[in-house]
Amino acid sequence: MVFKTKHNDIHVGGQAVIEGVMMRAPKSLAIALRRPNGEILIKEDRWRSLSERWSFLKWPFLRGSLIILEALINGMQALTFSANQALEEQDESLGEWALFFTIFVGLGAGVVLFVVLPHMISGLVGRLFGVRLGVEHLLFHLIDGAVKIMIFLGYVWLISLFKEIRRIFEYHGAEHKSVYAYEAGEALTVENAKKFSTLHPRCGTAFILVVLLISIFFFSIVFPFVPTLHDVPGVMNQMIAIVMKVLFMFPIAGLAYEMIRFSSGNMDRGLIRLAILPGLWMQKLTTREPSDDQLEVALAALNRALHGQSRAVGGLG
Repeated sequence: MVFKTKHNDIHVGGQAVIEGVMMRAPKSLAIALRRPNGEILIKEDRWRSLSERWSFLKWPFLRGSLIILEALINGMQALTFSANQALEEQDESLGEWALFFTIFVGLGAGVVLFVVLPHMISGLVGRLFGVRLGVEHLLFHLIDGAVKIMIFLGYVWLISLFKEIRRIFEYHGAEHKSVYAYEAGEALTVENAKKFSTLHPRCGTAFILVVLLISIFFFSIVFPFVPTLHDVPGVMNQMIAIVMKVLFMFPIAGLAYEMIRFSSGNMDRGLIRLAILPGLWMQKLTTREPSDDQLEVALAALNRALHGQSRAVGGLG
């Protein structure tokens, strides 16, 4: 996700990876990893968003979809780098085709798990109670959204049982604490960062919850106006609806981004604070309290990203 501070003009965001953290500024990206020998490995790259070439991509609603897409690309690149560093210790590495296949399978599994399966379950629930539920019914989308949330919570709980994932969740907490320290305008030290919370209102976990809630209302409004093809099998109509859901996720993500952006600038309002509480509660599943060593890694990534941003803006990057 993308963060805007009240004390600085630079937007920064991050993501936990295998034994490390990726941090991104508008023109710079840095990944810091903790090696088995205790050293911190840092990889820095110049980042150029598509919005630098086409300014219309900075328009509201369009910018959200682009930011999410670029965040996915950055996240995959960072995870790939961290995975290869971990495999290097075992004299192994992932080739380009292996990486492509892994990403392709992962995205496919995500579509099946969070789009196809909830869609099919929603129709089956109606049949169990003798009610024909179609995509034109509000109840269909309420069930669909509830199933997605349950699958997401169950998925996060299941993977949290693995030691390696718990380590990533700790680095996730370190990322949040580091960004909090930066937003507060404090020196980026371990002592300053450790006093902040691991729960951040603009976390990707909160973003997923907002996307799920918006999708319920969005699909409830849109699908009643989508004509049904009477000359094709019912399964085909369901497949068309599923494809439309996947395509609609980008404008929905754009809307979710604008809502989170608005709420981040109005945190002093009681209703806004109340609205972000569910997103904070969900982060209790995806963050853990980090160690000082993990905070050091996150701060190293943030510092390098900020320095890279300064060089890029100054024409040296």
